[in-house]
Amino acid sequence: MSIVLFAAIVFALACYALGMLLSLLRLFRGPSAQDRVLAMDLIATIVMLMLMVLAIRYRSAVYFEAALLIAIFGFVSSAAMAKFLLRGEVIE
Repeated sequence: MSIVLFAAIVFALACYALGMLLSLLRLFRGPSAQDRVLAMDLIATIVMLMLMVLAIRYRSAVYFEAALLIAIFGFVSSAAMAKFLLRGEVIE
């Protein structure tokens, strides 16, 4: 692996870690429930992106499959939380 690619991976992971830290801050201090749901969705997206960067780093397809699962669960949980906030119940 070239030094440029390694530096880019480290930089990307550091940026994602900073984004996750700021999202966690919004998750814990969010003034409304909608802000917290949006922060949880952003955290799921950041975790998916971190897994994809790690897949490039380690050249493993397992990380891509894990990223796909995180994306699916993140979407379903965001949709469920939005429906709960809108109607007060998830299953009708």
